[in-house]
Amino acid sequence: MKLKIILPLIIFVWSCQQKETPRKPIAKPNVEEAFEPINAEVVSKAVLYEANIRQYSDEGSFNAFAKDLPLLKKMGVKIIWMMPINPISTTKNKGPLGSYYAVSDYTKVNPEFGTLEDFKSLVKQAHQLGMYVILDWVPGHTGWDHVWIKEHSDFYLKNRKGEIIDPIDFRTGKSFGWTDVADLNYNNLEMREALRQAMIYWVKEVDIDGYRIDQAYAVPQEFYDKTFAALKAVKPVFLLAETDIYHPGGLELVSKFDASYDWSGHHLSKEVAQGQKNAVDYSRHLRNTIRNYGAENILVNFVSNHDENSWNGTIEESYGDAAHAFMALNYTIPGMPLIYSGQEYDLNKRLLFFEKDSFPKTKGKTMDLLQQLGALKNNHSALESGADGGSFNMLTTSKPQQIFTFERGKNGDTLVVLANLSKEYAQFTMPYDGEFKRFTDFKSKRLSSPYEYVMKPWEFWILIKE
Repeated sequence: MKLKIILPLIIFVWSCQQKETPRKPIAKPNVEEAFEPINAEVVSKAVLYEANIRQYSDEGSFNAFAKDLPLLKKMGVKIIWMMPINPISTTKNKGPLGSYYAVSDYTKVNPEFGTLEDFKSLVKQAHQLGMYVILDWVPGHTGWDHVWIKEHSDFYLKNRKGEIIDPIDFRTGKSFGWTDVADLNYNNLEMREALRQAMIYWVKEVDIDGYRIDQAYAVPQEFYDKTFAALKAVKPVFLLAETDIYHPGGLELVSKFDASYDWSGHHLSKEVAQGQKNAVDYSRHLRNTIRNYGAENILVNFVSNHDENSWNGTIEESYGDAAHAFMALNYTIPGMPLIYSGQEYDLNKRLLFFEKDSFPKTKGKTMDLLQQLGALKNNHSALESGADGGSFNMLTTSKPQQIFTFERGKNGDTLVVLANLSKEYAQFTMPYDGEFKRFTDFKSKRLSSPYEYVMKPWEFWILIKE
């Protein structure tokens, strides 16, 4: 993904505070724009949206989701990650509808969501709006009524009795408890090729733009080498790994993908929000992350996703009053910000995983914030990520345990971000001088080293250098 596209820069100038309103209206996007294959320039400034089709609407369909594509564009979304759209196994399934990740056919769509033509239409509409669509792919296991179970039992791992098994935790040697899926056997080269051809099918026949690979660390790396080459022979694709350098494969595996998860950053941010860690810990994490990953490896930053929401808690449960501060940081630190379905509507419920659910689409405080942050991410070169991304420099204050602050810059575009990562007021000085404009009101803001600043609990400023 080495192509470079020079996009027009639209300068949005603002700073932000958690509870501030109003914000200036955002221009309505064009219905259709020139579309070209995904490339490094797009990825460097992209916002990622995870679409939970089943729960996104009362209908739970492709067509219902497609109606809101213009809204996603207004939020600056460039890449839409579709949770698995394949038919779900009914054998040994969990709950009334089963798990998205218990696939019964890799080359068909779940009739619960609509038809193949409906999905093709969704992809086409996204492309017309200048957005890209990637599929959630499950390469480690299938459901128990997948055709391979009967026709190719050698495609699966078996116990000493010759029985197909569910996935085993490599750390303990015991079952994960995922009894609704059967573990694939990567020693079988025919299975690898069948899976590879299924992935090629969606790129070639439906024109999708890449994949998010579920549990990427559980698959031999050599599979990716051949498969990714085959996909890119069809068209440029974006490849996201559910892994990090602390899983098997480490940095070598992460580097095969265009982006991967910052799981450790997510967990730490929750600890900071809950008062268990502070701004010093967060700063240390960022330094270690940049050193361990390198600038070329883009990390996905998030406050929620399907796993977190359903199993570990809502954004409100995890972050409380700190939620907007960490959303803002996820857009401004190096990496790619992720929005999970419903986050834009202040989702405050754990969505059911194995049965139908939905959320009210009532505009709250978060929608405007995400629209503004999306425009900021899309259009400021200082916030670009990847090997040619904007610089990232930590700044200091007199209250390092409370105030997290940094400078981003590229080609004369400079942003300074400050966040009070505590539930207490912070009074501090900062050895930095410059003239800026603020996020919400376009008013001037001067930073001067002798001056003493005050920030409210969980308040954040995004300042654009004049």
